[in-house]
Amino acid sequence: MIYLLFGVVFLLLVYAPQWWVQWVLNRYNHRPEQNFPGNGGEFARHLLDRYQLNQIKVEATNLGDHYDPINYTVRLTADKFEGRTMTAITVAAHECGHALQHAAAEPMFLWRTRLAYSAVWAQRFGSFLLFAAPVLVILFRLPSIAIINIAGAFLMIGFAVVIQLLTLPVEIDASFNKAMPILESGYLTQKQIPAARSILRAAAWTYVAGSLASLLNFWRWLAVLRR
Repeated sequence: MIYLLFGVVFLLLVYAPQWWVQWVLNRYNHRPEQNFPGNGGEFARHLLDRYQLNQIKVEATNLGDHYDPINYTVRLTADKFEGRTMTAITVAAHECGHALQHAAAEPMFLWRTRLAYSAVWAQRFGSFLLFAAPVLVILFRLPSIAIINIAGAFLMIGFAVVIQLLTLPVEIDASFNKAMPILESGYLTQKQIPAARSILRAAAWTYVAGSLASLLNFWRWLAVLRR
């Protein structure tokens, strides 16, 4: 019964916020806003130029909206890049918020970026530890296999939890300390501001739910490995 309840809670944390976020984004992604002379891609270019970040490129992508700090590029999906909707404009401002964090060398953004690029190697090494644990115990005469298993689980899942927890304040800052003040500085009408806040709030809750789901998954692994 406990495992069934855990499974239901886990599924709700993972899928319910995703459904809600998609509903919010789609709600404001149909009607073009008449007061915007350009699309999301052009708005991103305008904001980057406004803050003298001329070296940062703006591109369309099919891999999801994101800012690439390695290639100095804001990438927007086709509907955001070409659209003039509230969702397109708000998401473009949010991704430019990450570019502003990068330009200011904000510590949380830099830490999140470094850890994110280390995650692949951490997961590979964690997998190796989990599969090789019995052999390593024999070779190094360790008293318990649990130590290696827990270390492997942390590298595979716990490392992702740390990244999620660091991502949350970075995303909230990009939304509400960067994008929202920019949008309120004359780009949006008073009638449009609540919609922009709803879009940014929905996106933030995605990361809250992701962090909780990662923590639950990590605790589940620890419970299994302790047996």
